[in-house]
Amino acid sequence: MTSVTRFAPSPTGYLHVGGARTALYSWLYAKSTGGKFVLRIEDTDIERSTQEAIDAIIEGMNWLGLDWDEGPYYQTKRFDRYNDLIQQLLDEGKAYKCFMPADELDAIREKQKEAGEKPRYPGTWRDRTDHPEGQPFVIRFKNPLDGTVTIKDHVRGTIEIANSELDDLIIQRSDGTPTYNFCVVVDDWDMQVSHVVRGEDHINNTPRQINILKALNAPIPEYAHVSMILGDDGKKLSKRTNAVGVMEFRDQGYLPQALLNYLVRLGWSHGDQEIFSIDEMIEHFSLDAIGQSASAFNTEKLIWLNQHYIKTMPQSEVAEHARWHFEQLGTDLSQGPALEKIIEIQADRVKTLKELAEISQYFYQEYEKFDEKAAKKHLRVVAKDALLLAKDKLSAITDWNPENIQAAINSTAEELEVGMGKVGMPLRVAVTGSGNSPSLDVTLNLLNSEQVAQRIDKALKYIANRENS
Repeated sequence: MTSVTRFAPSPTGYLHVGGARTALYSWLYAKSTGGKFVLRIEDTDIERSTQEAIDAIIEGMNWLGLDWDEGPYYQTKRFDRYNDLIQQLLDEGKAYKCFMPADELDAIREKQKEAGEKPRYPGTWRDRTDHPEGQPFVIRFKNPLDGTVTIKDHVRGTIEIANSELDDLIIQRSDGTPTYNFCVVVDDWDMQVSHVVRGEDHINNTPRQINILKALNAPIPEYAHVSMILGDDGKKLSKRTNAVGVMEFRDQGYLPQALLNYLVRLGWSHGDQEIFSIDEMIEHFSLDAIGQSASAFNTEKLIWLNQHYIKTMPQSEVAEHARWHFEQLGTDLSQGPALEKIIEIQADRVKTLKELAEISQYFYQEYEKFDEKAAKKHLRVVAKDALLLAKDKLSAITDWNPENIQAAINSTAEELEVGMGKVGMPLRVAVTGSGNSPSLDVTLNLLNSEQVAQRIDKALKYIANRENS
């Protein structure tokens, strides 16, 4: 049988890193087994679900490249199907109407807590037929009273839960809407999901869902409950506290390939290998190789991976993602070199694409002012002769290339009988506005001789003003 996995987020917030890892594991298992990956939006919480959150989830999945074969399906569009099956369970005596008011149940649970018991619905209406007319009711699933539920979990091994630990779950609210646990069961059945990969916080739901599947005579999928991710601070990541949304990583300048590589290793391993291409992840991934321990998020490790990918990925692919960051800064990329050329000379110098865009602005537009510290140190009166001579020699170049640019800089230093630093540093500050850049020959080569001459003039004017002040 072909495997079918699913990622089923609730649209009550952005796609966070824990959800992204679950999606990745589900996606990888489907790809590694030649199966299908389904995207399902679990929007039964109508009050908290938003279109904005749906859009954010889909944007995050698209940015990560986790393409789905079916979907997105929406639970709110399947209510007729759920309600038909709830009626079927009622007709078969596998579910029942419960007329207990919420405040009465709250009082029962409070007493149970005081007595040191597990708070639970006591089954009051399980077998009653004296239904009051016109009173609101919920529909509860008639959970088996005896026996156990066995879960063969790919991550945690065999889990056994006694049915006596489970109470009769509400499967339809008093307003007629089906509940999450029931919708999930029907969806997994209808969508032929064979493997459910989800967080360990769902373990308590699993035996209930298995019992409902059995009551519907539906096949039971295999399960893999993955452990939580802890933040840099050692606390649990959660949507409502400190989890970072996937698109925030984009905004901070990370490549999706780096984030995927990082996430896949948060709980899964293949020997000592750290760097995985997508194809390698697909080739080696196994649900049985996911560890049970919680994983700690380490931003420094992610930065290291990001630097690796910026340096080693094809420059055209890095450029595709870098373009967005330049556009955020309002950069007109038509006014300078191809982005691939920038990546070629800057990749070794940056940690993120955001940083790449920020330090490369001078290739596309005139800088507003000099870096104060660099100008104070290098744009002094003693630099004037070097800048004037360098300008003349650079302006005389007919074939503008790194070799000829370097020869002009060398010639300036030789003619003035000064060290290269006395020419190179003032020239670097003049052309880039700061004291940091790639080597001058390649930096100047990505500008044109006219731009270089104009910027040297700007530096000379700065020196003159300094001299006269």
